[in-house]
Amino acid sequence: MPMRTRRAWVVATATALVATVALAAPAYAAPNNNSVNKITKAVTLDAVLNHLEAFQAIADQYGDRAAGRPGYRASVDYVVSQLTAAGYTPEVQPFEFDYFEENSELIRVSPNPTSFVDESDFLRNSFDTGSPKGTATGPLVPVGVVYPSEALPPNSNTSGCESTDFAGFPTGGIALVQRGSCGFAVKVLNAQAAGAAGVIVMNEGQAGRTGLVGMIGDATGLTIPAVFATSATGANLLSVPNSIVTVTVDYEADTRTAWNVLAETKAGNDANTVMAGAHLDSVQDGAGINDNGSGSAALLETAIQMQKTKPNNTVRFAWWGAEESGLLGSEHYVGALSDEQAGDIALYLNFDMIGSPNYFMGVYDGDNSSGTAAPGFIPEGSAQIEDVFEQYYTSVGEPFQDTEFSGRSDYGPFIAVGIPAGGLFTGAEGVKTAQQAAIFGGTAGVAFDPCYHAPCDDIDNLNAHALDVNSDAVAAAVMTFAFDTSTVNGVRTPGKSHGAGKSMDAFTDDATQ
Repeated sequence: MPMRTRRAWVVATATALVATVALAAPAYAAPNNNSVNKITKAVTLDAVLNHLEAFQAIADQYGDRAAGRPGYRASVDYVVSQLTAAGYTPEVQPFEFDYFEENSELIRVSPNPTSFVDESDFLRNSFDTGSPKGTATGPLVPVGVVYPSEALPPNSNTSGCESTDFAGFPTGGIALVQRGSCGFAVKVLNAQAAGAAGVIVMNEGQAGRTGLVGMIGDATGLTIPAVFATSATGANLLSVPNSIVTVTVDYEADTRTAWNVLAETKAGNDANTVMAGAHLDSVQDGAGINDNGSGSAALLETAIQMQKTKPNNTVRFAWWGAEESGLLGSEHYVGALSDEQAGDIALYLNFDMIGSPNYFMGVYDGDNSSGTAAPGFIPEGSAQIEDVFEQYYTSVGEPFQDTEFSGRSDYGPFIAVGIPAGGLFTGAEGVKTAQQAAIFGGTAGVAFDPCYHAPCDDIDNLNAHALDVNSDAVAAAVMTFAFDTSTVNGVRTPGKSHGAGKSMDAFTDDATQ
């Protein structure tokens, strides 16, 4: 076994973080869980749920666990404290990222109070020269709006294009104008000149002109809050006479720090490291319990239960920061590796959303049997990782299916440098088919996770069976490759008989230490 050295990915010790939540670390007395059979018995649903309850408590205290916010810092501290109690020497890797927080609002105050959804029902202008912050409340005043407008030719509405359109406009009103024959900026500036306190630009309403189209554009000189709304949102506002409406444009953009948490086994071949990771952050304004407390908790419990294991290959566990901002933590980690360090990573396992309430058992399609990946996109060896997960599901009598190998989660940066990868996924905003409902149960025609990226992704937003089975699948795959990666990269451990083509049954007996 090569001499172990501390590598460049170690950036800051875990003690550099001050705990922000008081969460008692349990006493550990784990046996030597050195086989698939042992580790899957040791990783229990109750233990995984305990970690998720801790994540929920953090979100309850801070509002969410999003990168750049206090709840994420507390989540890092929790993982670090658990790893430390289990005998690891966890490391935290800080990185800076472009933080953005959107607090814009569109609300009908009365009658029939309604809060519209940002980035779904409406969108603020994103041009620096046309997105002044501010809030305004006043009577809704339609200006030349024609709705329903399906019978009108597209791009025909002249609403707000001329200053004369605003004749008699009440000072302090909220102008509702409609997409049409002139630029959005013209409309909002005309509304401002007429005394409007805020502006809503609704889409025109014909086929292909109903949704959000992006932004208002360069509105130099605009000083009042302005947003763009779908035609359906505009119709909703128009449907209630004498509406009082609030338009708020508020956002925060700066540079903040997030952290990756890394911990590895004390034993193992550094030159053939097995990595397993899950993103630790939630979206803003949510606990992120399924996405991705589920993967983080299962990985954490697997690490805890491997504390006495002496694997043939080094196992490095990772909890990534700022995944929801664009895979930033894993990109930072991979980007900081030298070619030699990247070459030492035998494979990467990713666990992102493994307890969806309306789940399917999805395995990353490493052999591209579904044909969704472009030629050359999937590194060699990924098919063999897929095989291990499928063998585990088969061994416990669980159905499974391919899920696309798209690079959408934190395995993306790893496969970009040629590292084989695989993982599990139980579904997000996609809708379950009747065929999937027949196989996995649940409800056809409903999203796999109806609370995906929503405040309701809390401790109740889980399927216990999916979480239980997949927590064991996480542990089983990590343990399998901890002792043998030969099917993936051909590296055989001297003196070991575990060879290419062996099934997971080869690891159900005690591994020789």
